[in-house]
Amino acid sequence: MSLIPSIFGGRRTNVFDPFSLDVWDPFEGFLTPSGLANTHAKDVAAFTNAKVDWKETPEAHVFKADLPGLKKEEVKVEVEAGNILQISGERSNENEEKNDKWHRVERSSGKFMRRFKLPENAKMEEIKASMENGVLSVTVPKVPEKKPEVKSIDISG
Repeated sequence: MSLIPSIFGGRRTNVFDPFSLDVWDPFEGFLTPSGLANTHAKDVAAFTNAKVDWKETPEAHVFKADLPGLKKEEVKVEVEAGNILQISGERSNENEEKNDKWHRVERSSGKFMRRFKLPENAKMEEIKASMENGVLSVTVPKVPEKKPEVKSIDISG
């Protein structure tokens, strides 16, 4: 037996197991009450699983979030403090039956939240959101750029 698992929390039965993806986290439990270390780790995983793309077009800022398995009723899109776009929601745990034997649990559950500071040219009152096939699309129209007026001057002479 190797000493490494006992030094680093003993979470692996074999350090050299190529299929074991358990990695020692030196910050596990750091600045959290001792009983909440695992809950904290799960919450962090859920927060990071909401992947969001943000692109800017000439007309709008467009956000697309992958939220597979969620219904639109389980997702909130809000504007805070005038210019902070917040996308949040919660993915529920799978119902467990007593006779179920789980081999691997990789899908995260719990709350997630992503926040984005919108630029000054965003029209907050015209934000639209839609959800299709597990992809949330949020469109934030932009205030049209004022182009400087150009006045032609006749040249005499």
